[in-house]
Parts: sequence; C-alpha cells; structure tokens
Amino acid sequence: MSTIISLVIGYIFGNFQTSYIIARSVKHIDIREYGSGNAGSTNALRVMGKKFGLMTFGGDLLKAILAVIIARYIFQDQQAGLYAGLGTVLGHNWPVVLKFKGGKGIASTLGTILAFNPLIGLGIWVITAVVILTTKYVSVGSMILVILFPISIAIFYPGNMQALFVAMVFMLMGLLQHKPNIQRLLKGEENKLGQKKQ
Repeated sequence: MSTIISLVIGYIFGNFQTSYIIARSVKHIDIREYGSGNAGSTNALRVMGKKFGLMTFGGDLLKAILAVIIARYIFQDQQAGLYAGLGTVLGHNWPVVLKFKGGKGIASTLGTILAFNPLIGLGIWVITAVVILTTKYVSVGSMILVILFPISIAIFYPGNMQALFVAMVFMLMGLLQHKPNIQRLLKGEENKLGQKKQ
C-alpha cells in the first residue's frame, strides 16, 4: 500500500508542468506547440531562453525532491521516497492534466536521485554536466544520467534488488523517451546546445 500511495503522491507532483505553466503565464503560448514539442527544460531553454529554461529545470527538479521527502516522511521508508520519485517522472512524462503529453523526466529523475542520496546525485550531476559541456548534446548527457542511476545503486546499495529494479525502470523510461534523439544522433542530425531547433 505504501508503494501505491507513494506513486500517487509522486504522480500528482509530476502533473505540475513547470514549462507549460511558465510558457502560458509569461509567453502566452503552449510550449508543446514549439521547438521539439516537449514540455521539458531543454525545449523551454530553446524556445524561451536561458532564464526560463533554468526556471523550468529548477521546478522539475524541486517537485521530485518534494515528492520523495514527503513520501519518505509519511512512511519513514527510503524506498517509499524512491517510488514517489518514480511517480513524479511518470506524472511529468504522461500528465493527465495535459492529455498525457509532457516531458522526458530527466530533471525530475535527477531530483529523485538527489533526494534519495545527495552524494550519488551530485556525482551523477557533475558527470552529466561534463558530458553535456564536452559534447554539446543535452540528450547524450541525459542518457548518461539515467544509465548511471542503476549502476550507482548496484555499487552503493549491493543486495538492494528493489532499489535496483526501480532505478532500472527510471533508466528504461529515460532511454525510451530519448528514442528520437538516438535516431538523430545516429544520423548526425541531433541539435547541439545553443543551436536552434531544426
């Protein structure tokens, strides 16, 4: 029951679509009708600029952190927090309030990791940032982030198969959401950081 409730808590937080709210409030547009059509921080950055891109990233990060902390507090269980983070990403990617068309959940995945284990989260974020700054591909950094999550769980939480399973679900969701990016990368058509959407 704690697992289901934690997922529901997270899903509710995930439906708080930062980029959509900002775009509607400030630019009076539906962010999903511009750029990549994605309601995430990368598209917000490309469509609305650095300021609103960072605000979107921060909002998507924070909603996962809050969901994890609340579920963990209610059930006094770290695993409950992890499920709340998973629910947040599910709500972000497939929000019922936006007819199940949301973002890719990377910022919320990072927020979940940071709330679950700050040291692991910071380590993964540093590696991700280095990859993005080096390659100029946000998508590559994002995929590295989700791949590092289950690897980190396996290393620092040996024997915790439940946490490993959940982390692998995060990874699979992240990679699935980046399928078009992978195809563009293979074709050499992926947009780099700072480049306008083709």
